[in-house]
Amino acid sequence: MELQVIMFGIARDIVGDSKLKLELDEGASVGALKKHLIDGYPEMGRLKSISFAVNTEYVDDNYQLSDKEEIIIIPPVSGG
Repeated sequence: MELQVIMFGIARDIVGDSKLKLELDEGASVGALKKHLIDGYPEMGRLKSISFAVNTEYVDDNYQLSDKEEIIIIPPVSGG
């Protein structure tokens, strides 16, 4: 299945772009996507708390992805 992944903050810096198109097995979970990203971009594994949203809804690692979904990666944010 084809997925569009949108990156923000440090995740965008690690990947070197704000958008990725990825192919994963049909029915893959967010956890599988996370592993795929860490395998391709090992620095992603250093992010302590990273959130995923699918079609504007926050999801956990067990969420099963579907073809053509828009996934947003939201890295930890600091501020003051």
